[in-house]
Amino acid sequence: MQQYIAHHGDTVSRIAARHGLTPEHVVQGNPWASRQPYLFPGQMLFLPSAPRKRYAVQEGDDAESISALFGVSVDELERLNPGVTSRRLCVPGKELVIPLAAPRTEVYLRGEYGPVEVEADIGKLQNKYPFIQKDCVGTSVLGKPLHLLKIGNGSRHLHVNAALHANEWLTAPCLMSFIEQYAAAYAEGKAWNGHHPEEWYSNWTIWAVPMVNPDGVELVQEGVLSGHPFYEELMKWNGGRRSFRHWKANIHGVDLGDQFPAHWEEERTRRGVPGPAPRDYSGPAPLSEPEAAALAQLAEEVPGTAAVSLHSQGGEIYWNYRGYEPPESKELALSLAAASGYKAVELTGSDAGYKDWFIQRFRRPGFTVELGIGKNPLPLADFEDMALETGLILANILSNLK
Repeated sequence: MQQYIAHHGDTVSRIAARHGLTPEHVVQGNPWASRQPYLFPGQMLFLPSAPRKRYAVQEGDDAESISALFGVSVDELERLNPGVTSRRLCVPGKELVIPLAAPRTEVYLRGEYGPVEVEADIGKLQNKYPFIQKDCVGTSVLGKPLHLLKIGNGSRHLHVNAALHANEWLTAPCLMSFIEQYAAAYAEGKAWNGHHPEEWYSNWTIWAVPMVNPDGVELVQEGVLSGHPFYEELMKWNGGRRSFRHWKANIHGVDLGDQFPAHWEEERTRRGVPGPAPRDYSGPAPLSEPEAAALAQLAEEVPGTAAVSLHSQGGEIYWNYRGYEPPESKELALSLAAASGYKAVELTGSDAGYKDWFIQRFRRPGFTVELGIGKNPLPLADFEDMALETGLILANILSNLK
């Protein structure tokens, strides 16, 4: 056992990932950690040593096949198991220690994915793929940057955003993962799941805002302590609950998914939420919040050919808005649904969303994609599937929308 003192930003999942453990290992040594919603800086935890993964050699195995099975190098396997590269010593039944596999990508989950992780991964992607351009479209209520990634130099423009709703933060690494996979395939001149990134790059420019609501995401993941500038208000708006896992709004208690000037007044009346709350408060006016205003300003400055707003959950794609959508929207939505396994849904009785405003303002295809299925925040184990589904949806737009 080793002692660990929690710091600001620590969560059980982040600590576990940092020490080669699972969250269950951390909780096993600190049962109290499962009975409070967040860790507090200064709390002391007892962490077990990282357990070694072991494997019993099977008939027909050799060092190369075992290395490929676990995604590790032959040299590292030999270092922990001297002689394993010799067929004489790699015999059925022999127990081997399996080294930890190094991450194969820059974007991967190290516990919860928040503003710090977004910024770190953007830096890594830029270093590796200099053709990815980084910018900032504005700042959040608390002054966090609203990062923008731009890739491609085509005349068609695709706007994509994620994590408008705080407890839907898993959409952010899904978008970041697609940007990385696109960049890697383009740099290597390879196809991506049957698509051709070099054509995307010459025909399209992607404008991606991976985390629109960083203040809210941080609140969901880490909670709030008394030194926070909105501590008293947040505790009041949250009904005195210390857990903010269910929180969708920004730090002002405004739901960014109801902030856009597309029949905003009707949405406010329909919601019936009179003031700041964890969800569904439309704000005092359309685009009153800097995060929503920044997205709208970007779209005004660079009118898009299409737009996608990534949410969770439901496995559905919403493509219409009050008849303002162009004729090609439905057919394209059906194509996206077929590619991802999701359902294309004609939605009514909903206004003031980013997709709604984009369609009404520009009369171009716009989509809200509800990634995954379950209860928000979705589990980290869903990330790989959701990231692929995100990529397949965006790839079909880039390849099929003319």
